[in-house]
Amino acid sequence: MPIVDTHCHATPYWFEPVEILLDQMTRNDVDHAVLIQINGVFDNSYLAECLRRFPGRFAGVGMVDVGSPDAPDRLAEFPGMGLEGVRLNAATRSPGSDPLAIWRKASEVGLIVSTGGQLEAFSSPEFEAIIRELPDLKVVIEHLGAGGRDTEPYDAYKRVLGLAQYPNTYMKIPGLGEICERPNPMVLPFPFAGSIPPLMEMAAEAFGPQRLMWGSDFPPVAFREGYRNALRWPMEHVNWGSDSDRDWVFGNTAASLFRFS
Repeated sequence: MPIVDTHCHATPYWFEPVEILLDQMTRNDVDHAVLIQINGVFDNSYLAECLRRFPGRFAGVGMVDVGSPDAPDRLAEFPGMGLEGVRLNAATRSPGSDPLAIWRKASEVGLIVSTGGQLEAFSSPEFEAIIRELPDLKVVIEHLGAGGRDTEPYDAYKRVLGLAQYPNTYMKIPGLGEICERPNPMVLPFPFAGSIPPLMEMAAEAFGPQRLMWGSDFPPVAFREGYRNALRWPMEHVNWGSDSDRDWVFGNTAASLFRFS
């Protein structure tokens, strides 16, 4: 099984350059990673450079300034740069007469949309309407749809999971440090025993393992449990049902969606 990290950030100006990510990947036997542009950066040349320098290792998801009149034209340039997706916020709407113009353009160009945002936006009827209206657009919901911010009985998160009825939707699962409180004092060797909310199992039941994919959130994950633990703890402490199901979540789903060519 290839291990694929579907949510990494790398820039020379904020966070870390790609070489630091490559070191973490090599140390933890991660075969491929998806480079996700950081919010507010619309120059995707560094992502394209990483794809050229390390062929087959990465896929790239860029961003555009949706408020700019030339945003659709910039989006049409992505395939030529080697980028396979665009990052849009769940609440993103285009100016002008068609608020879904940028979403439609992504579908037309054949891009995957990796979408971040707040729980309220993911669970809204307006976001569901986008997915329903553009059935050919593959939409990957980041960070469990912000479900870690919901509390039992998880009403808003369950509405996000309801999007699994649309076969063009996927979801990223993070490390446990993103959904669990850090114990103080720290419990060793595994700090979250007995306190893991069932959000990942709920996602697996809704989407199935073939539409779930792991993402580390490198390098912000260093402020939580760290890269290695963000990989191994969900592998070891979440009930995925079977080894085959786990293999889909940690590699095969992403390998079927992104080309890494």
